[in-house]
Amino acid sequence: MDKAMRSALEMDDLIDITTIGRSSGKSRRIEIWFHYLNETIYFTGRPAKRSWNANLLANPNFTFHFKQSLQKDVAARATPIINPAEKRSVFAKMQEDEPRMSHIDLEAWTAESPLIQVEFT
Repeated sequence: MDKAMRSALEMDDLIDITTIGRSSGKSRRIEIWFHYLNETIYFTGRPAKRSWNANLLANPNFTFHFKQSLQKDVAARATPIINPAEKRSVFAKMQEDEPRMSHIDLEAWTAESPLIQVEFT
């Protein structure tokens, strides 16, 4: 990862992702918040089913579109975090480090929210 990407991950919070639709096979681009904790990138969302998560489970390869302090498209791969203890640990760190996450119900998020770890390929 280059210096500009690392800086954007540390400063920004919104990106777009392009996934492949699990049923349609068509490209789907959406805006999403990301979290950068301990040099690891995560996606999550409020407790509920998410189309982007279903798409990433079906096809974990996607495009990560930087769009705030950096404009750059990067190939990436999603890995779902499903172990409850690991999810709880990541959500607790988000809750501790990020003001926008301070209000979350840790137990509900652990039980019902998707959590995806991102790796650039």
